[in-house]
Amino acid sequence: MPLYKLADFDTNYQETFDGNDITSLDLYTEGEVRIGSVADVLVDDDGKFRYLVIDVMYDSTDKRILLPIGLSRIDYNRDRVYVDGLSKEQVERLPEYREDIIADYDYEEKVRQAYRSTPNNVNYDRNTYNYQQDAHLYDSNAPENQTFKLYEERLIANKNRVKTGEVTIGKHIESETRTVSVPLEKERVVIERVKPSQSSTVTDSSELKFQEGEVARIEVYEETPNIRKEAFVREEIRIKKVVEEETVEREETIRREELDVDTQGNLNVNKTNLS
Repeated sequence: MPLYKLADFDTNYQETFDGNDITSLDLYTEGEVRIGSVADVLVDDDGKFRYLVIDVMYDSTDKRILLPIGLSRIDYNRDRVYVDGLSKEQVERLPEYREDIIADYDYEEKVRQAYRSTPNNVNYDRNTYNYQQDAHLYDSNAPENQTFKLYEERLIANKNRVKTGEVTIGKHIESETRTVSVPLEKERVVIERVKPSQSSTVTDSSELKFQEGEVARIEVYEETPNIRKEAFVREEIRIKKVVEEETVEREETIRREELDVDTQGNLNVNKTNLS
């Protein structure tokens, strides 16, 4: 069974334990002698405490080892962890724990052998081993050492960007027939014959020179329509997008676990950090 560091298993573990951080507590014997401090906690797949990672100081010798949770007593009121029966000889027999060590079955078995008080006839098998076979090392359900988790649901608001539509802008040609009027001028020749007045002077026939083929030429013009088409910009179309923001509220029902304490008899129960 793999083991995890507490912060890797539950990044919000301090909230789970009402703001208490076990990794900041000092380690004492039941005789009130400080022998080290808690550096970390190792938990299993179910989040159950299995080991305290402790820095122990014996005779000016520092060593980081694993302490099975069943051998400790956590007192948050005094910011201490108590351990009973951890001897110098046990510390010397225990394998050193480092950050790069994987606490597999073989490593855990070395730890357990150092803490098992008396030899027994139990045959331990890596494939069938269960922590209950060493209940005195891992039993954290003792009355003085219980962990009870209260859970609550929280609303987490996120946003997704989805396509809601599409606008296509294009052009097409419409045709229509229009009429335009143009005034045109035409020239025409008007020939009039008029009788001379009686007072006209008589011309001497001897002075007359009759000629054949005398011609008078007058050029005649007229206007013709010249209709053409020219293209002009009628209007401009500008296309852009604008972002409008609105706040959307959604209502959901969330659940929260509250602690119920039921006592029987005349007991003095100290309730701390309860909300």
